[in-house]
Amino acid sequence: MKIDLTDTTSSKINKALVQGRRAIGTPAVGMVLTLVIVTDEENAYDALKAANDASREHPSRKLVVVKRVSRSARDRAKARLDAEVRLGVEAGTGETVVLRLYGEVIDHAQSVVLPLLLPDAPVVVWWAVNAPVNPAKDPLGTLAQRRVTDTYAAEHPIEELKARASVYTPGDTDLAWSRITPWRSMLAAALDQVDCDVTSVEVAGEEHNASVELLAMWLANRLKVPVKRAVSSGPGLTAVRMESTCGPIVLDRADGTLATLCIEGQPDRAVALKRRETSELIAEELRRLDPDETYAAALKFGMERLEDGSGKAASGGSDKATGEAAKKAAAPAKKAAAK
Repeated sequence: MKIDLTDTTSSKINKALVQGRRAIGTPAVGMVLTLVIVTDEENAYDALKAANDASREHPSRKLVVVKRVSRSARDRAKARLDAEVRLGVEAGTGETVVLRLYGEVIDHAQSVVLPLLLPDAPVVVWWAVNAPVNPAKDPLGTLAQRRVTDTYAAEHPIEELKARASVYTPGDTDLAWSRITPWRSMLAAALDQVDCDVTSVEVAGEEHNASVELLAMWLANRLKVPVKRAVSSGPGLTAVRMESTCGPIVLDRADGTLATLCIEGQPDRAVALKRRETSELIAEELRRLDPDETYAAALKFGMERLEDGSGKAASGGSDKATGEAAKKAAAPAKKAAAK
């Protein structure tokens, strides 16, 4: 069921939701959170499709905020709110309201969204594109317990990741981090199978890929060993090679679907390591609403402390002795350090 509202208000949208639920006999109970999706018109369809797929696991009220910039100065000065209310099969599991903001109301999106939030339910804001510099201080971000960005969608992903580290606030997270969850699980499981000390690591993947940088920083932070960053043709992450006292441990994924795990003294194994859809990433982020301390530690570790294939600081920083400093700072970590 769809209800179109032109030049409307938040109060009228709430009334339309109530009327729509009565018309189709769907109660409001059962929704566990409000998901606010901030996007543009071009990406609204894909973002909403991903959210609808994720709502099968997390029934929610989805508020899609689309900021429309008018061409003429007179139209830009006129505030207007259009809405499309979707219920039933049109909205996945839960309810959907697509909000199109025009003119001066664009700068007051939080005032439009606030009356539409589910009472006594957590709020998650996801910027599908054009995330603010500091999500926690953004007017919409202040309404949320969890703030989700995606550096993959940024024009300069690595610079965006550095900016995220400088303004990190508990509750911030990024889909670039969610993309490496299977890699982190697989590497931790591989280290569980051997009784060895890791001495160095090399992470290979596409250039300007935030997920590759985050995985490298996570390994460097947890293992306290030198980590080199190598560039490959992709797609995404392609390989992690850990040198250990028992020999090399290699997780290689050349095609973006199937990976090979190689451990010294054991037969090679094929493992499923498919690149996941956005809906799966969003569903994962909605499973926990508390601050992700592991993500925070990896993010704040700092890309300037990593090494590229030549042994120089990956960001061109002044700390040329990163590898030696890491060796002296701590003894090689045991396998449990990667958990």
